[in-house]
Amino acid sequence: MTFVPDMTVEQALALHPAAKWVFAAYHIGGCSGCAMSEAETLAQVAAGYRLPLEQLINDLNAPLPS
Repeated sequence: MTFVPDMTVEQALALHPAAKWVFAAYHIGGCSGCAMSEAETLAQVAAGYRLPLEQLINDLNAPLPS
């Protein structure tokens, strides 16, 4: 399985533990001022943080074994 835009943050974190480090690299959910809901989709997170969705998905998929 791979990360996709309509996957929730909760699903992403369950899919691969390294996802939390990708979120942290983008400063997503890492501090009290940067909260994210685990019910949000990756597309919603990217839009809310004004991040390029394709790059976020690529970065999340990078740590997955091929």
